[in-house]
Amino acid sequence: MLLLCTGNQGEPESALARIAARDHPRVVLEEGDVALFSSRIIPGNEKAVYRLQNQLVELGVEVVTERDQFVHVSGHPARDDLARMYQWVRPRIAVPMHGEMRHLVEHAALARECRVPEARVVANGDVLKLAPGRAEVVGRVPYGRLGLDGTRLAPLEGSVVQARHRMIYNGTAAVTVVLDEAGKLLAEPRLSVQGLLDVEGDARDAVVLEEVIRTIEDSLERLSKAARRDDATVAETVRLAVRRRLKASRGKKPLTEVHVVRI
Repeated sequence: MLLLCTGNQGEPESALARIAARDHPRVVLEEGDVALFSSRIIPGNEKAVYRLQNQLVELGVEVVTERDQFVHVSGHPARDDLARMYQWVRPRIAVPMHGEMRHLVEHAALARECRVPEARVVANGDVLKLAPGRAEVVGRVPYGRLGLDGTRLAPLEGSVVQARHRMIYNGTAAVTVVLDEAGKLLAEPRLSVQGLLDVEGDARDAVVLEEVIRTIEDSLERLSKAARRDDATVAETVRLAVRRRLKASRGKKPLTEVHVVRI
């Protein structure tokens, strides 16, 4: 029996990944079965693919890749294939797609060699007018990947998702400083650090927390009288002080939020 499955690049929700994790509702692989990876690993996917292949081997499955046997032929046309296509179709305009910029530029040059009158290279977001007249880029539109964030779609390159990534890898810090109108501290700064310091379980982390608080106080003391009266300056000074001190002690720059309270 031959099963054709998605997942040759280690995609986590693919059929093959679920089979390897024994999470598929209908398919179970066992010792003596063979998994053919009729593909080459796309650069950047190595860890995911090797993890998947290791899971299959642990099940007793024989894994065969293009390095072992002749099981892969590229689905991308070579130069001769493209030239033959242009000879058959004889288009007026060629717009290369699906590749890095160096691929697109080279493809456009090949189209011109094949006597295609117009070959335009466009980037993501370009609006290309095909007619009337010559083909030309006439505008730009937003582009990018969207992800389901709770109940809404959000751009993966947007500030919300990027901030969450920084929180995952660097933790977060929240600081509250209470000042009078002249900028004098009326109470010790309150600092809360998540995902970076274990104040209750590690005495060394409790010491670091106290050191950061002292650093906040020192940074405010060094400000001029005029700067202490400006909330934005105070907040930025405290933010930088916290990030620099934690970077020096823990090697991380947490996402830091500063609240300035005036009494």
